[in-house]
Amino acid sequence: MSHLNSEFTFKGLSLKNRIVMPPMCQYSVEAKDGKPNDWHFVHYVSRAIGGAGLIIMEMTDVEPDGRITDYDLGLWSDEHIPAFKRIISEVHKYGAKVAIQIAHAGRKAEDAAVPVGPSDIAVGPEHKKPRALTTEEVKQMVVKYKEAAVRAIEAGVDTIELHGAHGYLIHQFHSPAINNRSDEYGQDLARFGVEVIQAVKSVMPEHMPLILRISAVEYMDEGYDLAHGIEMSRRYKEAGVDILHVSSGGEGPVGARRPGNYPGYQVPFARAVKQALDVPVIAVGLLDDAKLAEATVANEDADLVAVARGMLRDPYWATHAIQEVSGEVSAPKQYARAY
Repeated sequence: MSHLNSEFTFKGLSLKNRIVMPPMCQYSVEAKDGKPNDWHFVHYVSRAIGGAGLIIMEMTDVEPDGRITDYDLGLWSDEHIPAFKRIISEVHKYGAKVAIQIAHAGRKAEDAAVPVGPSDIAVGPEHKKPRALTTEEVKQMVVKYKEAAVRAIEAGVDTIELHGAHGYLIHQFHSPAINNRSDEYGQDLARFGVEVIQAVKSVMPEHMPLILRISAVEYMDEGYDLAHGIEMSRRYKEAGVDILHVSSGGEGPVGARRPGNYPGYQVPFARAVKQALDVPVIAVGLLDDAKLAEATVANEDADLVAVARGMLRDPYWATHAIQEVSGEVSAPKQYARAY
């Protein structure tokens, strides 16, 4: 058996293999109501049939103006629950587990009339200037994350991921170059994220782990470095995060420090977080070469590997990767004769 095809268990989450489909926005909500539709059903269920161990449904927002665009998913209403439940129930039939990534775009909400954020600093000159949330509004936002988590659990998720990466709201609060507040949410850059984590954990079953995606470094000029990313990760772990999904960047225009464009360029970030905090980690970033994904797990650089664009190109990437590195195939009975 390959390492990629080995089981992973943490608390009450048991995965049949180490392969994760990470959240990727589909921008496909037809009625702009935040509800997943038949496109999302086929998109996620096909990856479950294709062998993924964990499927993290795309960025799903806690309020309408928290979406990147009006075509994104939402969980701000109980009316959203049945459409998510339909997809999750079907995904489970093929042995995959499901998470929903709960988020708020903050200053990166493109279709909001006036985006909000920790400060009034825009992403760039071509973006709308956000309005800084009041202290009371920040506290209300924490509650919105909590309520979205309740709905995700009602829909049947096996775990929840909070989006603290790629320049969205939690990231904006813990970024020194974006958060210039003078209240408690500026004096302690981790405070907003910590309060969201604690609120979400308060409604999660005890056996259900909480995942948080974080950008280990920023790429804009004067952006934070790995030491800051690890310190924020440490605070979030202490608040209740069980697994860290380690990415990078996404916060603003790229400066002198630039992201890699080669396979596995973010694996060192995942390894550094894992070693510093002794926490399970998900690595991501051009890991669609099956042997590289296998090595990432086998070398204990990460516990799980997330393959994004590779799974967009090939819904059966997981099955094909496991076959390549081990010769083993675990295809649905309907497809078995093809192997």
